[in-house]
Amino acid sequence: MRRKDQSLITPRTLQVVLARIAKVCSVRMTVESFRKFRKFAPEFGVGCYNALFRTICQEKSMRDARRLYHDLKHEFRPNLQTFNILLSGWKSSEEAECFFEEMRGMGVEPDIVSYNCLVDVYCRSREMGKAYKVIDEMRDKEISPDVFTFTSVIGGLGLIGEAEKGRDILKEMKECGCYPDVPAYNAVIRNFCIAKRYREAYGLMDEMIGKGLNPNATTYNLFFRVLYSSNDLRSSWSMYQRMMVNGCLPNTQSCMFLVRLFRRQEKVDMALLLWNDMVEKGFGSFILVSDVLFDFLCDMGKLDEAEKCFLQMVEKGQKPSNVSFKRIKILMELANRNESLRNLSEKMAVFVPVPPRYDIAEDNLVVQQISENKVGFQKTGRTKRRLRD
Repeated sequence: MRRKDQSLITPRTLQVVLARIAKVCSVRMTVESFRKFRKFAPEFGVGCYNALFRTICQEKSMRDARRLYHDLKHEFRPNLQTFNILLSGWKSSEEAECFFEEMRGMGVEPDIVSYNCLVDVYCRSREMGKAYKVIDEMRDKEISPDVFTFTSVIGGLGLIGEAEKGRDILKEMKECGCYPDVPAYNAVIRNFCIAKRYREAYGLMDEMIGKGLNPNATTYNLFFRVLYSSNDLRSSWSMYQRMMVNGCLPNTQSCMFLVRLFRRQEKVDMALLLWNDMVEKGFGSFILVSDVLFDFLCDMGKLDEAEKCFLQMVEKGQKPSNVSFKRIKILMELANRNESLRNLSEKMAVFVPVPPRYDIAEDNLVVQQISENKVGFQKTGRTKRRLRD
């Protein structure tokens, strides 16, 4: 394929390559690589710039992406997708308003995604009056608020201590033909947990189950947080068992609430049951949970259990932290368990750190290969990479 065939360089191709670069390089180097594509595709449309902004949002930060937009906005004409990529995650409502006005000043009319971003920033800033005005404007333009809009409002009401109004929003949603989903119920449950109205919170979880919505790990974590703060071991264990019976696997936050509570109350058996479930079912972060677990087991003098958990973790391909290993090592030395210590040391030696390597020339080669349509396996160093459009 001749160099003039530029159909291979699509926004998706560009985003894939830029994401790889952005993971290990600075924003400046990512932009430099972006500009190199222009040599092979002179007709660089707004889709390519949007691919760059999305990459920076995902691999760097929203602040970097917005700063880059202001540097590059004179090179292309932004469209609705450009602004929607950059609108999310504002912390300052004033800055979001300015960006929204710039969007309108360029003749770009906001859609439901744009409006939801503005409603969200107002709600997180506790400016509920402004949020309601935006929703009224949406309706005036015949843009119906969706479940994301209402969920943001529910969250904002919780921040200003109006949990009851948040529950009323669930009814309003149904009247508008927009049915609450799990995140919407989670937002209401969170509000009642913040207000320490736990009976209502539990009732809402039963209500969502009755409507065919399965609570997720976030739902259970709202209760684990409350139970951890109140040091309620019995209810925490009951909630964990309910979670497992319902087929909802805990996430890392769930495991951390539980293992810290077990440590606080010196419940070794419960901690080991949780760990064995993690090993068997593969949920949670072994690295984070093991730091607490190993420290707990060492405090309780449970070296056999610590050694077993250590080996289970290694068998899963997970490296225990150096802090945990040193703690176990010291106790094994004091107990003259030289054979066990030698075994653990050999296991740790397997995890030899490999220094990160990045060669900008390789990515320049990738760009050139794509432009010449040499799609196939290109051997570079020790790896073979499949070049896809």
